[in-house]
Amino acid sequence: MFTPRSVRYLGLVGSVLTALCAYLGGAELLRGNAYNVVDLLRGDLGVLLPVSWVAGTALLITAWWHGRRVVPSTRWALVTAGLWALPLLPFLPLGSEDVYSYACQGYVQLAGGDPYATNAQAFGCPWLGSVSEAWRDSPAPYGPLFLLLSAAAVHAGGTLIGTVAVFRLIAVVGVAMIAAGVPALARRAGVAPAKATWTVLACPLVLIHLVSGGHNDAVMIGLLVAGLALVAGRRSAPDSPQSGAPSLPRTAPLLPRTAALLLGGALLGLAVGVKATAVVVLPFAVLAAVPKGASLRALWRPGVAIGGGAVGALAVLSLLSGRGVGWAYGLLRSGDTIEWTSPSTAVGMTVGRFLAVFGVHVDALPATRLIATVLLVPALVALWWWARRGEALLGAGLALALTVVLAPVFHPWYALWPLAVLAATWTRNEAIFTRWVLVPCAVAATLTIPDGYNWALATKTQGSWLMTAALVALAVWLIRRSRAQRRAAGEATYLAPERADLH
Repeated sequence: MFTPRSVRYLGLVGSVLTALCAYLGGAELLRGNAYNVVDLLRGDLGVLLPVSWVAGTALLITAWWHGRRVVPSTRWALVTAGLWALPLLPFLPLGSEDVYSYACQGYVQLAGGDPYATNAQAFGCPWLGSVSEAWRDSPAPYGPLFLLLSAAAVHAGGTLIGTVAVFRLIAVVGVAMIAAGVPALARRAGVAPAKATWTVLACPLVLIHLVSGGHNDAVMIGLLVAGLALVAGRRSAPDSPQSGAPSLPRTAPLLPRTAALLLGGALLGLAVGVKATAVVVLPFAVLAAVPKGASLRALWRPGVAIGGGAVGALAVLSLLSGRGVGWAYGLLRSGDTIEWTSPSTAVGMTVGRFLAVFGVHVDALPATRLIATVLLVPALVALWWWARRGEALLGAGLALALTVVLAPVFHPWYALWPLAVLAATWTRNEAIFTRWVLVPCAVAATLTIPDGYNWALATKTQGSWLMTAALVALAVWLIRRSRAQRRAAGEATYLAPERADLH
Protein backbone atom coordinates (compact mmCIF):
# COMPACT_ATOMS: atom_id res chain seq x y z
CA MET A 1 0.00 0.00 0.00
CA PHE A 2 1.48 3.34 -1.08
CA THR A 3 1.25 6.37 1.18
CA PRO A 4 2.34 9.97 0.52
CA ARG A 5 5.44 9.40 2.63
CA SER A 6 6.47 6.17 0.87
CA VAL A 7 5.85 7.72 -2.55
CA ARG A 8 7.97 10.76 -1.72
CA TYR A 9 10.99 8.80 -0.53
CA LEU A 10 10.70 6.02 -3.10
CA GLY A 11 10.96 8.65 -5.82
CA LEU A 12 13.79 10.40 -4.01
CA VAL A 13 15.83 7.18 -4.02
CA GLY A 14 15.13 6.89 -7.76
CA SER A 15 16.24 10.48 -8.28
CA VAL A 16 19.49 9.90 -6.39
CA LEU A 17 20.21 6.82 -8.50
CA THR A 18 19.62 8.74 -11.74
CA ALA A 19 21.83 11.54 -10.43
CA LEU A 20 24.52 8.91 -9.88
CA CYS A 21 24.11 7.94 -13.54
CA ALA A 22 24.59 11.59 -14.53
CA TYR A 23 27.83 11.60 -12.54
CA LEU A 24 29.06 8.27 -13.94
CA GLY A 25 27.96 8.61 -17.55
CA GLY A 26 25.79 11.60 -18.43
CA ALA A 27 26.00 13.41 -21.78
CA GLU A 28 29.72 14.19 -21.91
CA LEU A 29 31.12 17.60 -22.80
CA LEU A 30 33.15 15.96 -25.58
CA ARG A 31 31.63 13.53 -28.05
CA GLY A 32 34.80 11.44 -28.03
CA ASN A 33 33.93 10.33 -24.50
CA ALA A 34 30.37 9.32 -25.37
CA TYR A 35 29.23 5.72 -25.40
CA ASN A 36 26.29 3.84 -26.85
CA VAL A 37 23.91 0.99 -26.14
CA VAL A 38 26.50 -1.64 -27.08
CA ASP A 39 28.99 -0.26 -24.53
CA LEU A 40 26.27 -0.31 -21.90
CA LEU A 41 25.13 -3.87 -22.61
CA ARG A 42 28.66 -5.27 -22.81
CA GLY A 43 29.43 -3.83 -19.39
CA ASP A 44 32.35 -1.74 -20.65
CA LEU A 45 31.33 0.96 -18.17
CA GLY A 46 30.90 -1.47 -15.29
CA VAL A 47 27.64 -2.68 -13.80
CA LEU A 48 26.93 0.26 -11.49
CA LEU A 49 25.81 2.62 -14.28
CA PRO A 50 23.27 0.34 -16.04
CA VAL A 51 21.92 -1.05 -12.77
CA SER A 52 21.51 2.44 -11.32
CA TRP A 53 19.82 3.68 -14.50
CA VAL A 54 17.31 0.84 -14.70
CA ALA A 55 16.59 0.89 -10.95
CA GLY A 56 16.38 4.69 -10.73
CA THR A 57 14.05 5.01 -13.72
CA ALA A 58 11.86 2.16 -12.46
CA LEU A 59 11.55 3.73 -9.00
CA LEU A 60 10.69 7.15 -10.45
CA ILE A 61 8.02 5.67 -12.72
CA THR A 62 6.57 3.58 -9.88
CA ALA A 63 6.43 6.49 -7.44
CA TRP A 64 4.91 8.81 -10.06
CA TRP A 65 2.33 6.22 -11.12
CA HIS A 66 1.05 5.41 -7.62
CA GLY A 67 1.42 8.95 -6.33
CA ARG A 68 -1.58 10.02 -8.43
CA ARG A 69 -3.88 8.15 -6.05
CA VAL A 70 -2.46 9.44 -2.76
CA VAL A 71 -1.36 13.04 -3.47
CA PRO A 72 -2.80 15.05 -0.55
CA SER A 73 -2.38 18.62 -1.83
CA THR A 74 -0.91 20.82 -4.53
CA ARG A 75 1.74 22.06 -2.12
CA TRP A 76 2.80 18.51 -1.29
CA ALA A 77 3.06 17.69 -4.99
CA LEU A 78 5.23 20.76 -5.64
CA VAL A 79 7.51 20.11 -2.67
CA THR A 80 7.95 16.44 -3.59
CA ALA A 81 8.68 17.17 -7.25
CA GLY A 82 11.19 19.83 -6.19
CA LEU A 83 12.84 17.41 -3.78
CA TRP A 84 13.24 14.87 -6.58
CA ALA A 85 14.78 17.48 -8.86
CA LEU A 86 17.50 18.64 -6.46
CA PRO A 87 19.93 15.68 -6.82
CA LEU A 88 20.00 16.12 -10.62
CA LEU A 89 21.05 19.78 -10.69
CA PRO A 90 24.85 19.57 -10.14
CA PHE A 91 25.70 16.88 -12.71
CA LEU A 92 25.96 16.29 -16.46
CA PRO A 93 22.78 16.32 -18.59
CA LEU A 94 20.85 13.07 -18.86
CA GLY A 95 18.98 11.54 -21.76
CA SER A 96 20.04 13.99 -24.48
CA GLU A 97 22.91 16.10 -25.83
CA ASP A 98 20.69 18.82 -27.26
CA VAL A 99 21.86 21.39 -24.73
CA TYR A 100 25.24 21.43 -26.50
CA SER A 101 23.49 22.21 -29.79
CA TYR A 102 21.70 25.06 -28.01
CA ALA A 103 25.09 26.38 -26.90
CA CYS A 104 26.49 26.45 -30.43
CA GLN A 105 23.34 28.07 -31.82
CA GLY A 106 23.61 30.72 -29.11
CA TYR A 107 27.28 31.21 -29.99
CA VAL A 108 26.40 31.82 -33.64
CA GLN A 109 23.66 34.30 -32.67
CA LEU A 110 25.87 36.15 -30.20
CA ALA A 111 28.75 36.37 -32.69
CA GLY A 112 26.50 38.03 -35.28
CA GLY A 113 25.84 35.00 -37.46
CA ASP A 114 22.44 33.79 -38.61
CA PRO A 115 21.62 30.41 -37.00
CA TYR A 116 18.80 29.96 -39.52
CA ALA A 117 21.08 30.36 -42.56
CA THR A 118 24.20 28.64 -41.32
CA ASN A 119 25.14 25.88 -38.88
CA ALA A 120 27.52 25.35 -36.01
CA GLN A 121 30.04 23.48 -38.14
CA ALA A 122 30.23 26.06 -40.92
CA PHE A 123 30.41 28.97 -38.48
CA GLY A 124 33.18 27.38 -36.45
CA CYS A 125 31.58 27.01 -33.03
CA PRO A 126 34.41 26.31 -30.54
CA TRP A 127 32.25 23.68 -28.81
CA LEU A 128 31.48 21.69 -31.97
CA GLY A 129 33.06 18.58 -30.49
CA SER A 130 30.24 18.42 -27.94
CA VAL A 131 27.46 18.54 -30.52
CA SER A 132 25.90 15.37 -31.90
CA GLU A 133 27.02 14.70 -35.46
CA ALA A 134 23.38 14.61 -36.56
CA TRP A 135 22.96 18.31 -35.72
CA ARG A 136 26.34 19.82 -36.58
CA ASP A 137 25.29 20.84 -40.11
CA SER A 138 21.65 21.67 -39.32
CA PRO A 139 20.29 25.20 -38.90
CA ALA A 140 18.47 26.16 -35.72
CA PRO A 141 14.84 24.90 -35.76
CA TYR A 142 13.75 27.11 -32.87
CA GLY A 143 11.96 30.44 -32.71
CA PRO A 144 13.45 33.90 -32.07
CA LEU A 145 12.79 33.84 -28.31
CA PHE A 146 14.98 30.82 -27.82
CA LEU A 147 17.68 32.34 -30.03
CA LEU A 148 17.78 35.33 -27.70
CA LEU A 149 17.83 33.09 -24.63
CA SER A 150 20.62 30.99 -26.16
CA ALA A 151 22.73 34.05 -26.91
CA ALA A 152 22.15 35.31 -23.36
CA ALA A 153 23.19 31.92 -21.96
CA VAL A 154 26.44 31.98 -23.93
CA HIS A 155 27.15 35.56 -22.89
CA ALA A 156 26.44 34.87 -19.20
CA GLY A 157 28.10 31.45 -19.10
CA GLY A 158 31.28 32.26 -20.96
CA THR A 159 32.62 28.69 -20.99
CA LEU A 160 30.73 25.62 -22.17
CA ILE A 161 30.21 24.43 -18.60
CA GLY A 162 28.92 27.84 -17.57
CA THR A 163 26.65 28.00 -20.61
CA VAL A 164 25.16 24.57 -19.87
CA ALA A 165 24.55 25.71 -16.28
CA VAL A 166 22.64 28.77 -17.53
CA PHE A 167 20.56 26.61 -19.89
CA ARG A 168 19.67 24.39 -16.96
CA LEU A 169 18.63 27.48 -15.00
CA ILE A 170 16.43 28.56 -17.92
CA ALA A 171 14.84 25.10 -17.97
CA VAL A 172 14.21 25.23 -14.22
CA VAL A 173 12.50 28.60 -14.67
CA GLY A 174 10.37 26.97 -17.36
CA VAL A 175 9.45 24.14 -14.98
CA ALA A 176 8.55 26.77 -12.37
CA MET A 177 6.17 28.36 -14.90
CA ILE A 178 4.62 24.93 -15.48
CA ALA A 179 4.25 24.55 -11.71
CA ALA A 180 2.37 27.86 -11.57
CA GLY A 181 0.30 27.36 -14.70
CA VAL A 182 -0.92 23.76 -14.39
CA PRO A 183 -2.90 24.19 -11.14
CA ALA A 184 -4.37 27.45 -12.43
CA LEU A 185 -5.40 25.78 -15.68
CA ALA A 186 -6.82 22.81 -13.76
CA ARG A 187 -9.06 25.11 -11.72
CA ARG A 188 -10.37 26.70 -14.92
CA ALA A 189 -11.24 23.25 -16.30
CA GLY A 190 -12.74 21.86 -13.09
CA VAL A 191 -9.94 19.34 -12.44
CA ALA A 192 -8.37 18.68 -9.03
CA PRO A 193 -5.24 20.89 -9.06
CA ALA A 194 -3.22 18.59 -6.79
CA LYS A 195 -3.61 15.56 -9.03
CA ALA A 196 -2.93 17.57 -12.21
CA THR A 197 0.18 19.13 -10.68
CA TRP A 198 1.50 15.76 -9.57
CA THR A 199 0.82 14.10 -12.93
CA VAL A 200 2.88 16.70 -14.76
CA LEU A 201 5.62 17.83 -12.36
CA ALA A 202 6.50 14.40 -10.93
CA CYS A 203 6.61 12.72 -14.35
CA PRO A 204 10.07 11.19 -14.88
CA LEU A 205 10.22 12.88 -18.28
CA VAL A 206 10.26 16.26 -16.53
CA LEU A 207 13.08 15.25 -14.21
CA ILE A 208 15.26 13.57 -16.83
CA HIS A 209 14.67 15.68 -19.91
CA LEU A 210 13.66 19.12 -18.64
CA VAL A 211 15.47 19.54 -15.32
CA SER A 212 18.56 17.46 -16.12
CA GLY A 213 18.54 17.58 -19.92
CA GLY A 214 17.77 21.31 -20.02
CA HIS A 215 15.38 21.09 -22.97
CA ASN A 216 13.75 24.27 -24.20
CA ASP A 217 10.39 22.46 -24.12
CA ALA A 218 10.23 23.50 -20.45
CA VAL A 219 9.92 27.16 -21.44
CA MET A 220 7.48 26.44 -24.26
CA ILE A 221 5.19 24.35 -22.05
CA GLY A 222 5.36 26.86 -19.20
CA LEU A 223 4.29 29.68 -21.51
CA LEU A 224 1.53 27.54 -23.04
CA VAL A 225 -0.18 26.59 -19.79
CA ALA A 226 0.17 30.13 -18.43
CA GLY A 227 -1.33 31.61 -21.59
CA LEU A 228 -4.23 29.16 -21.64
CA ALA A 229 -4.97 29.73 -17.96
CA LEU A 230 -5.02 33.48 -18.53
CA VAL A 231 -7.36 33.53 -21.54
CA ALA A 232 -9.72 31.12 -19.78
CA GLY A 233 -9.59 33.12 -16.57
CA ARG A 234 -13.24 34.16 -16.61
CA ARG A 235 -14.49 30.63 -17.27
CA SER A 236 -13.49 29.29 -13.83
CA ALA A 237 -15.44 26.28 -12.66
CA PRO A 238 -15.50 24.40 -9.38
CA ASP A 239 -13.38 21.29 -9.14
CA SER A 240 -14.97 18.17 -10.54
CA PRO A 241 -17.26 16.34 -8.10
CA GLN A 242 -15.11 13.22 -8.20
CA SER A 243 -12.05 15.18 -7.08
CA GLY A 244 -13.41 15.71 -3.58
CA ALA A 245 -12.09 19.27 -3.54
CA PRO A 246 -14.28 22.15 -2.37
CA SER A 247 -15.73 24.59 -4.85
CA LEU A 248 -13.63 27.67 -5.48
CA PRO A 249 -15.06 31.07 -4.54
CA ARG A 250 -15.54 33.50 -7.34
CA THR A 251 -13.08 36.39 -7.18
CA ALA A 252 -12.69 39.57 -9.15
CA PRO A 253 -10.36 39.26 -12.13
CA LEU A 254 -6.87 40.66 -11.65
CA LEU A 255 -6.88 42.22 -15.13
CA PRO A 256 -9.55 43.74 -17.36
CA ARG A 257 -10.79 41.11 -19.81
CA THR A 258 -9.22 42.64 -22.91
CA ALA A 259 -5.88 43.07 -21.15
CA ALA A 260 -6.00 39.44 -19.98
CA LEU A 261 -6.65 38.24 -23.53
CA LEU A 262 -3.84 40.37 -24.94
CA LEU A 263 -1.40 39.16 -22.29
CA GLY A 264 -2.53 35.56 -22.70
CA GLY A 265 -2.09 35.83 -26.46
CA ALA A 266 1.37 37.34 -25.94
CA LEU A 267 2.37 34.41 -23.72
CA LEU A 268 1.17 31.97 -26.37
CA GLY A 269 3.09 33.96 -28.98
CA LEU A 270 6.21 33.67 -26.83
CA ALA A 271 5.64 29.90 -26.71
CA VAL A 272 5.58 29.87 -30.53
CA GLY A 273 8.78 31.91 -30.32
CA VAL A 274 10.41 28.90 -28.69
CA LYS A 275 8.93 26.13 -30.85
CA ALA A 276 6.60 26.75 -33.77
CA THR A 277 4.44 23.71 -32.96
CA ALA A 278 2.84 25.71 -30.13
CA VAL A 279 0.83 27.57 -32.77
CA VAL A 280 -1.75 24.75 -32.88
CA VAL A 281 -3.04 25.90 -29.47
CA LEU A 282 -4.00 29.43 -30.59
CA PRO A 283 -7.40 28.61 -32.22
CA PHE A 284 -8.43 26.69 -29.11
CA ALA A 285 -7.36 29.57 -26.88
CA VAL A 286 -9.86 31.77 -28.73
CA LEU A 287 -12.60 29.21 -28.01
CA ALA A 288 -11.59 29.11 -24.35
CA ALA A 289 -12.18 32.86 -24.10
CA VAL A 290 -15.93 32.68 -24.84
CA PRO A 291 -18.82 30.96 -23.01
CA LYS A 292 -19.89 27.47 -23.99
CA GLY A 293 -22.13 27.43 -27.03
CA ALA A 294 -21.14 30.92 -28.20
CA SER A 295 -21.73 31.69 -31.87
CA LEU A 296 -18.93 32.02 -34.41
CA ARG A 297 -19.62 35.75 -34.49
CA ALA A 298 -18.73 35.99 -30.80
CA LEU A 299 -15.20 34.76 -31.53
CA TRP A 300 -13.96 37.77 -33.43
CA ARG A 301 -13.28 40.07 -30.46
CA PRO A 302 -11.25 37.55 -28.40
CA GLY A 303 -9.70 36.34 -31.65
CA VAL A 304 -8.40 39.81 -32.42
CA ALA A 305 -7.12 40.30 -28.87
CA ILE A 306 -5.41 36.91 -28.55
CA GLY A 307 -4.13 36.92 -32.13
CA GLY A 308 -2.92 40.50 -31.76
CA GLY A 309 -1.06 39.65 -28.58
CA ALA A 310 0.58 36.61 -30.20
CA VAL A 311 1.53 38.37 -33.44
CA GLY A 312 2.77 41.41 -31.53
CA ALA A 313 5.00 39.28 -29.29
CA LEU A 314 6.44 37.42 -32.28
CA ALA A 315 7.03 40.67 -34.16
CA VAL A 316 8.95 42.15 -31.24
CA LEU A 317 11.01 38.97 -30.88
CA SER A 318 11.79 38.90 -34.59
CA LEU A 319 13.02 42.49 -34.43
CA LEU A 320 15.10 41.91 -31.31
CA SER A 321 16.73 38.79 -32.71
CA GLY A 322 17.36 40.42 -36.08
CA ARG A 323 16.44 37.17 -37.86
CA GLY A 324 12.88 37.82 -39.01
CA VAL A 325 10.95 34.63 -39.79
CA GLY A 326 13.97 32.69 -41.02
CA TRP A 327 13.22 29.97 -38.50
CA ALA A 328 10.69 28.51 -40.96
CA TYR A 329 13.66 27.19 -42.95
CA GLY A 330 15.08 25.54 -39.88
CA LEU A 331 11.86 23.60 -39.43
CA LEU A 332 12.50 21.83 -42.73
CA ARG A 333 15.52 20.15 -41.15
CA SER A 334 13.83 19.17 -37.88
CA GLY A 335 13.12 15.71 -39.30
CA ASP A 336 16.77 14.85 -39.92
CA THR A 337 16.59 12.18 -37.22
CA ILE A 338 15.04 8.90 -38.37
CA GLU A 339 13.46 6.92 -35.53
CA TRP A 340 10.56 4.46 -35.55
CA THR A 341 8.97 6.20 -32.53
CA SER A 342 7.25 8.53 -35.02
CA PRO A 343 4.34 6.57 -36.59
CA SER A 344 4.74 8.16 -40.04
CA THR A 345 8.47 7.47 -40.00
CA ALA A 346 7.94 3.87 -38.86
CA VAL A 347 5.49 3.22 -41.70
CA GLY A 348 7.88 4.72 -44.25
CA MET A 349 10.74 2.58 -42.96
CA THR A 350 8.58 -0.55 -43.07
CA VAL A 351 7.30 0.10 -46.59
CA GLY A 352 10.84 0.67 -47.83
CA ARG A 353 12.16 -2.52 -46.23
CA PHE A 354 9.16 -4.55 -47.45
CA LEU A 355 9.62 -3.43 -51.05
CA ALA A 356 13.36 -4.09 -50.82
CA VAL A 357 12.57 -7.79 -50.30
CA PHE A 358 11.20 -7.83 -53.86
CA GLY A 359 14.14 -5.88 -55.25
CA VAL A 360 12.34 -2.53 -55.33
CA HIS A 361 14.41 0.12 -53.59
CA VAL A 362 12.26 3.14 -52.84
CA ASP A 363 12.60 5.73 -50.08
CA ALA A 364 9.02 5.87 -48.84
CA LEU A 365 9.89 8.07 -45.85
CA PRO A 366 9.22 11.49 -47.48
CA ALA A 367 5.83 10.30 -48.75
CA THR A 368 4.57 8.87 -45.46
CA ARG A 369 5.80 11.90 -43.53
CA LEU A 370 4.10 14.25 -46.01
CA ILE A 371 0.84 12.31 -45.78
CA ALA A 372 0.88 12.54 -41.98
CA THR A 373 1.60 16.27 -42.10
CA VAL A 374 -1.21 16.86 -44.59
CA LEU A 375 -3.62 14.81 -42.46
CA LEU A 376 -2.82 16.97 -39.45
CA VAL A 377 -4.55 20.03 -40.95
CA PRO A 378 -8.07 18.58 -41.41
CA ALA A 379 -7.71 16.67 -38.14
CA LEU A 380 -7.05 19.92 -36.27
CA VAL A 381 -9.94 21.66 -38.03
CA ALA A 382 -12.33 18.83 -37.11
CA LEU A 383 -11.06 18.85 -33.53
CA TRP A 384 -11.59 22.62 -33.28
CA TRP A 385 -15.15 22.29 -34.55
CA TRP A 386 -15.82 19.57 -31.96
CA ALA A 387 -14.27 21.71 -29.21
CA ARG A 388 -16.87 24.45 -29.87
CA ARG A 389 -19.26 22.40 -27.70
CA GLY A 390 -17.41 23.64 -24.63
CA GLU A 391 -14.27 21.53 -24.77
CA ALA A 392 -11.81 24.27 -25.74
CA LEU A 393 -9.12 23.54 -23.14
CA LEU A 394 -9.36 19.79 -23.64
CA GLY A 395 -9.21 20.42 -27.39
CA ALA A 396 -5.94 22.33 -26.95
CA GLY A 397 -4.38 19.31 -25.25
CA LEU A 398 -5.71 16.93 -27.90
CA ALA A 399 -4.35 19.23 -30.62
CA LEU A 400 -0.89 18.94 -29.10
CA ALA A 401 -1.32 15.16 -28.92
CA LEU A 402 -2.26 15.01 -32.61
CA THR A 403 0.73 17.16 -33.48
CA VAL A 404 3.06 14.82 -31.60
CA VAL A 405 1.58 11.67 -33.14
CA LEU A 406 1.65 12.97 -36.73
CA ALA A 407 5.02 14.74 -36.52
CA PRO A 408 7.88 13.33 -38.65
CA VAL A 409 10.04 12.78 -35.57
CA PHE A 410 9.31 11.93 -31.95
CA HIS A 411 11.62 12.45 -28.99
CA PRO A 412 10.59 11.28 -25.49
CA TRP A 413 10.18 14.79 -24.09
CA TYR A 414 7.62 15.63 -26.80
CA ALA A 415 5.12 13.56 -24.79
CA LEU A 416 5.14 16.33 -22.20
CA TRP A 417 3.44 18.79 -24.57
CA PRO A 418 0.00 17.13 -24.44
CA LEU A 419 0.53 15.76 -20.91
CA ALA A 420 0.85 19.24 -19.39
CA VAL A 421 -2.47 20.40 -20.86
CA LEU A 422 -4.45 17.15 -20.74
CA ALA A 423 -3.59 16.46 -17.09
CA ALA A 424 -5.16 19.82 -16.23
CA THR A 425 -8.21 19.56 -18.50
CA TRP A 426 -9.22 15.88 -18.73
CA THR A 427 -12.60 15.32 -17.02
CA ARG A 428 -13.69 12.22 -18.91
CA ASN A 429 -13.06 8.49 -18.43
CA GLU A 430 -9.83 8.25 -16.45
CA ALA A 431 -9.04 4.81 -17.85
CA ILE A 432 -8.75 6.31 -21.34
CA PHE A 433 -6.40 9.01 -20.07
CA THR A 434 -4.28 6.39 -18.33
CA ARG A 435 -4.13 4.08 -21.36
CA TRP A 436 -3.45 6.66 -24.07
CA VAL A 437 -1.52 9.38 -22.21
CA LEU A 438 0.11 8.10 -19.03
CA VAL A 439 1.26 4.72 -20.35
CA PRO A 440 3.03 6.28 -23.39
CA CYS A 441 4.71 8.80 -21.06
CA ALA A 442 5.97 5.97 -18.83
CA VAL A 443 7.30 4.08 -21.86
CA ALA A 444 8.90 7.24 -23.28
CA ALA A 445 10.84 7.67 -20.03
CA THR A 446 12.68 4.41 -20.77
CA LEU A 447 13.72 5.17 -24.36
CA THR A 448 17.12 6.77 -23.71
CA ILE A 449 20.28 5.85 -21.85
CA PRO A 450 22.15 8.35 -19.65
CA ASP A 451 24.41 9.83 -22.35
CA GLY A 452 21.44 10.54 -24.63
CA TYR A 453 21.60 7.58 -27.00
CA ASN A 454 18.08 6.49 -27.95
CA TRP A 455 17.09 2.83 -27.95
CA ALA A 456 15.05 3.57 -31.09
CA LEU A 457 18.31 4.07 -33.02
CA ALA A 458 19.48 0.58 -32.05
CA THR A 459 16.18 -1.13 -32.92
CA LYS A 460 15.19 0.53 -36.18
CA THR A 461 14.09 -2.60 -38.04
CA GLN A 462 12.32 -4.31 -35.15
CA GLY A 463 10.74 -1.10 -33.89
CA SER A 464 9.44 0.01 -37.29
CA TRP A 465 7.78 -3.37 -37.92
CA LEU A 466 6.22 -3.42 -34.45
CA MET A 467 4.96 0.16 -34.71
CA THR A 468 3.44 -0.50 -38.14
CA ALA A 469 1.80 -3.70 -36.92
CA ALA A 470 0.38 -1.81 -33.92
CA LEU A 471 -1.03 0.89 -36.21
CA VAL A 472 -2.66 -1.73 -38.45
CA ALA A 473 -4.14 -3.49 -35.41
CA LEU A 474 -5.45 -0.18 -34.08
CA ALA A 475 -7.05 0.66 -37.44
CA VAL A 476 -8.75 -2.76 -37.60
CA TRP A 477 -10.02 -2.38 -34.03
CA LEU A 478 -11.42 1.10 -34.74
CA ILE A 479 -13.18 -0.11 -37.91
CA ARG A 480 -14.72 -3.11 -36.14
CA ARG A 481 -15.80 -0.95 -33.22
CA SER A 482 -17.41 1.58 -35.54
CA ARG A 483 -19.31 -1.17 -37.35
CA ALA A 484 -20.48 -2.65 -34.05
CA GLN A 485 -21.74 0.72 -32.88
CA ARG A 486 -23.62 1.31 -36.14
CA ARG A 487 -25.11 -2.17 -35.92
CA ALA A 488 -26.22 -1.57 -32.34
CA ALA A 489 -27.73 1.77 -33.30
CA GLY A 490 -29.60 0.14 -36.18
CA GLU A 491 -31.00 -2.59 -33.94
CA ALA A 492 -32.12 -0.01 -31.40
CA THR A 493 -33.93 1.92 -34.12
CA TYR A 494 -35.58 -1.27 -35.41
CA LEU A 495 -36.76 -2.35 -31.96
CA ALA A 496 -38.03 1.08 -30.93
CA PRO A 497 -41.50 0.74 -32.64
CA GLU A 498 -42.03 -2.74 -31.12
CA ARG A 499 -41.26 -1.43 -27.65
CA ALA A 500 -43.65 1.46 -28.21
CA ASP A 501 -46.44 -1.04 -29.14
CA LEU A 502 -45.90 -2.94 -25.90
CA HIS A 503 -46.78 0.18 -23.96
